[in-house]
Amino acid sequence: MKARRQAIILELIDREALQSQELLRRRLHQRGFEATQATISRDIKELGLVKRSGDGAYQRPGVDTPNPETALTALERAVAAFLRNVERVQQLVVIRTGRGQAQALAEAIDRAQLPEEVGSIAGDDTILVIARGARGAAALVKRLKEYSSE
Repeated sequence: MKARRQAIILELIDREALQSQELLRRRLHQRGFEATQATISRDIKELGLVKRSGDGAYQRPGVDTPNPETALTALERAVAAFLRNVERVQQLVVIRTGRGQAQALAEAIDRAQLPEEVGSIAGDDTILVIARGARGAAALVKRLKEYSSE
Protein backbone atom coordinates (compact mmCIF):
# COMPACT_ATOMS: atom_id res chain seq x y z
CA MET A 1 0.00 0.00 0.00
CA LYS A 2 2.81 2.41 0.90
CA ALA A 3 4.71 1.73 -2.34
CA ARG A 4 1.56 2.23 -4.40
CA ARG A 5 0.69 5.46 -2.55
CA GLN A 6 4.20 6.81 -3.09
CA ALA A 7 4.04 5.89 -6.78
CA ILE A 8 0.77 7.83 -7.04
CA ILE A 9 2.38 10.80 -5.27
CA LEU A 10 5.18 10.84 -7.84
CA GLU A 11 2.66 10.58 -10.68
CA LEU A 12 0.61 13.44 -9.21
CA ILE A 13 3.55 15.82 -8.76
CA ASP A 14 4.81 15.03 -12.25
CA ARG A 15 1.45 15.99 -13.75
CA GLU A 16 0.35 18.91 -11.60
CA ALA A 17 1.89 21.72 -9.56
CA LEU A 18 1.02 20.74 -6.00
CA GLN A 19 2.28 23.32 -3.50
CA SER A 20 0.90 21.93 -0.23
CA GLN A 21 0.53 18.67 1.63
CA GLU A 22 -3.19 19.37 1.95
CA LEU A 23 -3.59 19.63 -1.81
CA LEU A 24 -1.58 16.43 -2.20
CA ARG A 25 -3.80 14.74 0.40
CA ARG A 26 -6.94 15.76 -1.54
CA ARG A 27 -5.53 14.43 -4.83
CA LEU A 28 -4.65 11.14 -3.12
CA HIS A 29 -8.19 10.97 -1.74
CA GLN A 30 -9.56 11.43 -5.27
CA ARG A 31 -7.45 8.44 -6.31
CA GLY A 32 -8.83 6.31 -3.45
CA PHE A 33 -6.05 6.74 -0.88
CA GLU A 34 -6.76 7.99 2.62
CA ALA A 35 -3.61 9.46 4.15
CA THR A 36 -2.97 11.73 7.08
CA GLN A 37 -0.77 14.80 6.93
CA ALA A 38 1.87 12.93 8.97
CA THR A 39 1.87 10.04 6.47
CA ILE A 40 2.20 12.41 3.54
CA SER A 41 5.01 14.25 5.31
CA ARG A 42 6.89 10.95 5.80
CA ASP A 43 6.29 10.02 2.16
CA ILE A 44 7.67 13.36 1.00
CA LYS A 45 10.78 12.86 3.13
CA GLU A 46 11.29 9.23 1.99
CA LEU A 47 10.84 10.18 -1.66
CA GLY A 48 13.26 13.08 -1.22
CA LEU A 49 10.83 15.56 -2.75
CA VAL A 50 11.84 19.20 -2.83
CA LYS A 51 9.97 22.42 -3.53
CA ARG A 52 10.57 24.27 -6.78
CA SER A 53 11.82 27.80 -6.38
CA GLY A 54 9.48 29.30 -8.98
CA ASP A 55 6.06 28.20 -7.75
CA GLY A 56 6.76 26.23 -4.57
CA ALA A 57 5.37 22.99 -6.00
CA TYR A 58 6.80 19.62 -5.02
CA GLN A 59 9.15 17.94 -7.47
CA ARG A 60 11.58 15.05 -7.57
CA PRO A 61 15.10 15.96 -6.51
CA GLY A 62 17.43 16.97 -9.33
CA VAL A 63 14.63 17.30 -11.87
CA ASP A 64 15.20 20.02 -14.40
CA THR A 65 11.69 21.34 -14.91
CA PRO A 66 11.39 23.34 -18.08
CA ASN A 67 9.54 26.60 -18.00
CA PRO A 68 6.04 25.70 -19.35
CA GLU A 69 6.04 28.77 -21.59
CA THR A 70 9.44 27.89 -23.04
CA ALA A 71 8.42 24.27 -23.57
CA LEU A 72 5.26 25.35 -25.39
CA THR A 73 7.21 27.72 -27.62
CA ALA A 74 9.68 24.92 -28.41
CA LEU A 75 6.75 22.64 -29.28
CA GLU A 76 5.27 25.25 -31.63
CA ARG A 77 8.61 25.56 -33.42
CA ALA A 78 9.12 21.79 -33.62
CA VAL A 79 5.61 21.25 -35.01
CA ALA A 80 6.12 23.98 -37.61
CA ALA A 81 9.44 22.45 -38.64
CA PHE A 82 8.73 18.70 -38.51
CA LEU A 83 5.01 17.94 -38.76
CA ARG A 84 3.95 16.46 -42.09
CA ASN A 85 0.59 14.92 -41.15
CA VAL A 86 -1.49 14.27 -38.04
CA GLU A 87 -4.41 11.88 -37.75
CA ARG A 88 -6.63 10.73 -34.90
CA VAL A 89 -7.92 7.19 -34.35
CA GLN A 90 -10.14 7.25 -31.25
CA GLN A 91 -7.77 8.17 -28.39
CA LEU A 92 -4.62 7.65 -30.46
CA VAL A 93 -2.89 10.34 -32.49
CA VAL A 94 -0.53 9.32 -35.29
CA ILE A 95 1.94 11.99 -36.32
CA ARG A 96 4.08 11.76 -39.46
CA THR A 97 7.35 13.66 -39.81
CA GLY A 98 10.28 13.63 -42.19
CA ARG A 99 12.89 10.87 -41.80
CA GLY A 100 14.81 11.17 -38.54
CA GLN A 101 12.58 13.93 -37.13
CA ALA A 102 10.10 11.96 -35.03
CA GLN A 103 12.29 11.77 -31.92
CA ALA A 104 12.79 15.54 -31.77
CA LEU A 105 9.09 16.28 -32.16
CA ALA A 106 8.09 13.59 -29.64
CA GLU A 107 10.50 15.05 -27.10
CA ALA A 108 9.02 18.52 -27.63
CA ILE A 109 5.50 17.10 -27.15
CA ASP A 110 6.51 15.29 -23.94
CA ARG A 111 8.37 18.30 -22.52
CA ALA A 112 5.35 20.55 -23.11
CA GLN A 113 3.36 18.33 -20.70
CA LEU A 114 0.14 18.87 -22.59
CA PRO A 115 -2.97 18.00 -20.58
CA GLU A 116 -4.32 15.96 -23.51
CA GLU A 117 -1.29 13.62 -23.65
CA VAL A 118 -0.61 10.51 -21.58
CA GLY A 119 2.56 9.51 -23.42
CA SER A 120 4.22 9.02 -26.77
CA ILE A 121 6.28 6.50 -28.70
CA ALA A 122 8.49 7.69 -31.55
CA GLY A 123 10.10 5.86 -34.41
CA ASP A 124 12.09 7.34 -37.29
CA ASP A 125 9.29 9.26 -39.01
CA THR A 126 6.17 8.35 -37.01
CA ILE A 127 4.97 9.21 -33.51
CA LEU A 128 2.15 7.52 -31.66
CA VAL A 129 0.64 9.73 -28.97
CA ILE A 130 -1.81 8.24 -26.49
CA ALA A 131 -4.33 10.85 -25.43
CA ARG A 132 -6.71 11.00 -22.48
CA GLY A 133 -9.68 9.78 -24.49
CA ALA A 134 -11.15 10.70 -27.84
CA ARG A 135 -11.84 14.32 -26.85
CA GLY A 136 -8.27 14.77 -25.70
CA ALA A 137 -7.02 13.30 -28.98
CA ALA A 138 -9.25 15.65 -30.98
CA ALA A 139 -7.99 18.63 -28.96
CA LEU A 140 -4.39 17.55 -29.48
CA VAL A 141 -4.87 17.21 -33.25
CA LYS A 142 -6.48 20.66 -33.36
CA ARG A 143 -3.62 22.16 -31.33
CA LEU A 144 -0.94 20.60 -33.55
CA LYS A 145 -2.68 21.71 -36.74
CA GLU A 146 -2.88 25.28 -35.39
CA TYR A 147 0.84 25.25 -34.60
CA SER A 148 1.73 23.91 -38.04
CA SER A 149 -0.26 26.57 -39.92
CA GLU A 150 1.27 29.58 -38.15
